[in-house]
Amino acid sequence: MDFLRDGQTRFNAEHISSAIDGNLQRLQTDYIDIYQLHWPERQTNFFSQLGYTEEMASQPLDDLTPFLETIQALNDEIKKGRIRAYGLSNDTAWGLMRYLWEADKNGLIAPITVQNPYSLLNRLYEVAMAEITHRENVGLLAYSPLGFGVLSGKYLDGKRPAGARLTMYDRFARYTNEEALSACAQYAKIAADADLDMAQMALAFVNSRSFVTSNIIGATTIEQLKSNIDSIHLTLSSEILEAIEAVHTQHPNPSP
Repeated sequence: MDFLRDGQTRFNAEHISSAIDGNLQRLQTDYIDIYQLHWPERQTNFFSQLGYTEEMASQPLDDLTPFLETIQALNDEIKKGRIRAYGLSNDTAWGLMRYLWEADKNGLIAPITVQNPYSLLNRLYEVAMAEITHRENVGLLAYSPLGFGVLSGKYLDGKRPAGARLTMYDRFARYTNEEALSACAQYAKIAADADLDMAQMALAFVNSRSFVTSNIIGATTIEQLKSNIDSIHLTLSSEILEAIEAVHTQHPNPSP
């Protein structure tokens, strides 16, 4: 991506320092609470890519910034007080464990969070990452918990509300494939039968997972924001959770 520092987005000490310089200036702050490495420097199966391809496998790790150099650079930023902690994003089980292993081996501060997708339409985090999160104390910052708003129900039956993200940007088909929409319709029925707001139900499900540290909500309006925040007060019954599991079994992870 040439528009980011002329394509210089390696996770080495020079580029991390330069990136944080820009972050602090734009945010007009002296420090960042948690600095997230937005996605792996290496090619791997993240961001809706299920398979691990031959092209990914053929990329030599020697061509990439060593994990230890990245960790040392981030630890140096913590010592300087410019960041308080750091985390990963869109990373895999191998990537997260490699960061943890390198940090432990060298007596350095390890990542404390990982920002990956997690929702009723994408529960792949449970397959390998959830146990790492639990046992290594690395919290999930769950993004797209409403699947681009699909899990609010506003796109059901082909609706495209004015000003909505998928109305404006229809190229994002990750959450609108046939399986996802079928699952969404069934989740909508569960919510309706229980007299629940569908978006709040979807967010409450994410909130209920023990491996989730933060649920990254989004909203277009103040009303949506208030409703999403109020989901923290909703506890789903065992009957609703069982109904959700039945849909998940029928439509497992339609939006990876």
